[in-house]
Amino acid sequence: MSEFYILEQIDRIADFIRSKSSYHPQVGIILGSGLGALAASVEFATIIPYNEIPEWPVSTVIGHQGHLVIGKFEGKEVIVMQGRVHYYEGYSIGQVVLPVRVLQRLGIEILVVTNAAGAVNPDFTPGELMLITDHINLIGMAGLNPLRGPNLDEIGTRFPDMSQAYDPALLEIARKVAAGENIMLQEGVYISLAGPSFETPADLRFLRIIGADAVGMSTVPEVITARHGGTRVLGISGISNKANLDGETITLHEEVLEAGQKLAPQLTKLIRGVLRRL
Repeated sequence: MSEFYILEQIDRIADFIRSKSSYHPQVGIILGSGLGALAASVEFATIIPYNEIPEWPVSTVIGHQGHLVIGKFEGKEVIVMQGRVHYYEGYSIGQVVLPVRVLQRLGIEILVVTNAAGAVNPDFTPGELMLITDHINLIGMAGLNPLRGPNLDEIGTRFPDMSQAYDPALLEIARKVAAGENIMLQEGVYISLAGPSFETPADLRFLRIIGADAVGMSTVPEVITARHGGTRVLGISGISNKANLDGETITLHEEVLEAGQKLAPQLTKLIRGVLRRL
C-alpha cells in the first residue's frame, strides 16, 4: 500500500487519462454516496472504470459507482469522479487523495466536492443541501493529514494556509444560484471523522459543541490536498439523516443512499447553475 506518491507516479496516471480523452477539464467534481446520478448529465462523455486506471484506488462501498467521466457540462470541460474511496476502506490517506493530485496535474482550476452527511445541527432536515463554509479536520488532528510525508514542492508549499479552504467567490455564486432556483440551501461547518461506524449520541453532542453542523467520513482530506495545490474549492453536503443527539433513532447506510437519490436532482441543478456563472 502506497502512503506517499512522487510526482512521476502522479503524472503517469494523468498521462493515462489524457490518452483516453481529448478534453482538457477545467473543473473537477467528486460525487459522494448516492449522488452519482449527476454524471449522467455530462455530454460527449468518455467513461473510464476506476479499475482500468493504473494505481487508481477503487471504491468498495455501495453507492460509489467507480467511474471517471470526462466531457462537457454546461459548456465547461469537466472530469467527474463518480464515487470516491475512504480511509476506513483500508486505503492509506495518501491513496484517498491521490485522485485529487491527478486531477490537479490534468489542469483543473476548480474542484466541486460533494458528500452525503449526517445532520449535527438539529435544525437541519434530511433532503436539504448544505453549503460547506468551513470544516473541522478531526481526522487530520488525529494524525491523518494528507500532506504528511515529503512535500511536493512543485505543487504547493509545505505549510499551506487554510483560512479560506472554501472559495468565497464560489460560495457567493452558489448562494445566488440557490436563491434564483428556489433551492433550499443551508450553510454550515462540515466535520470529517474516520468511520466507518456511525456516531454515538455522545459523539454527536460533542461535535455540536465544537461547532460542527454536519458530519461525514470524507471530503476534508480532498479539500486540504486541493488547496495545497492552489485549486479553488466549492463544497456541498447532502443532508441524509437527522441529528441523533438523543439516541432514539438508528442510522443505516441504506437511508443515506436513499436520501442521496432524492438529493441528486437538486444538487445537479445547483452545480449546473454555478458552472453557468463561472
